[in-house]
Amino acid sequence: MSFAKLEEFIFAKMSETKLPGLSAAIVKGGEVVWAKAFGFRDLECGLAATSHTLYGIGSVTKSFTALSIMQLAEQGKLRLDDPVGSYMPIDIKPGGEAIRISHLMSHSSGIPALAYAEAVIRGATGAGENWFPIASCADLLTFMADAQGWTLTRPGERWFYLNEGYALLGYIIEKCSGMPYEKYVHKHVLAPLGMERSFFCKDEVEKDQDAATPYIITRDGERKPSTYPYGGISSDGALISSVLDLSRYVAMYLGWGEHGGVRLLSRKSVEAMETPQVALPYQGPFGKGSYGYGLSITPDFLGHKLVGHGGSVLVATAYIGFIPEQGVGIALLANGSGYLLSQLGMYGLAILLEKDPESLPFVQMEKALTELVGTYETYRGTMKAQVKRMGDFLTIEIKDKYSDLTVPLVPEAIEENTRTFFTLESGIKLPVEFRVNKVEIDLIYERYRLRRTGKLL
Repeated sequence: MSFAKLEEFIFAKMSETKLPGLSAAIVKGGEVVWAKAFGFRDLECGLAATSHTLYGIGSVTKSFTALSIMQLAEQGKLRLDDPVGSYMPIDIKPGGEAIRISHLMSHSSGIPALAYAEAVIRGATGAGENWFPIASCADLLTFMADAQGWTLTRPGERWFYLNEGYALLGYIIEKCSGMPYEKYVHKHVLAPLGMERSFFCKDEVEKDQDAATPYIITRDGERKPSTYPYGGISSDGALISSVLDLSRYVAMYLGWGEHGGVRLLSRKSVEAMETPQVALPYQGPFGKGSYGYGLSITPDFLGHKLVGHGGSVLVATAYIGFIPEQGVGIALLANGSGYLLSQLGMYGLAILLEKDPESLPFVQMEKALTELVGTYETYRGTMKAQVKRMGDFLTIEIKDKYSDLTVPLVPEAIEENTRTFFTLESGIKLPVEFRVNKVEIDLIYERYRLRRTGKLL
């Protein structure tokens, strides 16, 4: 099977979003069938990324935490329905109900994100101004002291992604196992799987000869060397690994808890992790998504159940995804925030399913929007405008010497020759239409007809 199209797609998206480096690996039948690295692990030294390069995996760490909780549950050291308050001094009861371990695992505690991790990461990298001295679970509990007034729903009712919840799960692992979280994960997950290039410790990462430099990619596309938020985050996003190590981890899930003759978890527990516990509050082109225990579930990815998780610590991004019934999976890591690695992952998985990845909805949408970008003019050039892309939206910008007008466009219907959008003007919904043919593109906006005359200046 050829992965040339995936390689071309990755290279193109890295170029567009200024990503320094990226490593990827594909698993099939429990074995790595393709692995490749792109770009630089260190720009200043001109060092290329490799399949062994270390990157921060961010929130993919949460699946390791959830797996550890499931192991302890199998050992009878805890129960998923235990109240969190029985393990730590926390008195947050959304709607008067106790938060249980399972609620933290499925992000359904009833507490909206308190954004501690976002603040810690931005503080460590210099991207933010706030400073919170959170170096332990005790600090985090102090930070959360007034969170009762921040709750919105009863536990189990709604999904609110909560980094704080997974940090508390790390503390529960420590209480029940009698050892530090990082040591537990190393002894009971990393070492048994032979994940010898997976670390939590700064010293181990910085002395490694194949560790990626983490980069902040600014709004202007500048790549600034940075650092990981060591110590500030833990069981919610602190693991640093390689795609080849993560391939072993993905293979374990495809083996229903077993890989290389080593069983980490029973099949029943793996199935529980991959079972929807709470619906996600949005619906995409692949059906109504949900969250299990440390893993997200996409129900209809090209006719198959897709399980996985993404991760970001601003200066590094990650994604693992796998299709249990087909026995295939993918892992991607990058030393910056650029194109969504989950979409690169889906592109690769489509190839594994022998489907045309160019037919994926997000690929079609990107092409349809990008094709419309450019400079437009009215009759005889009496007025000029620029159409720009901003993620999944377009904007029309009309400027003169004294004023600027920016009109946001929301996609409504994307067809081959006609692409309709809408904007709001004085609270009124205003349709905007692009007419596309082989020779030209016309923009119908309000009273105007504009024709594309070239690319953006």
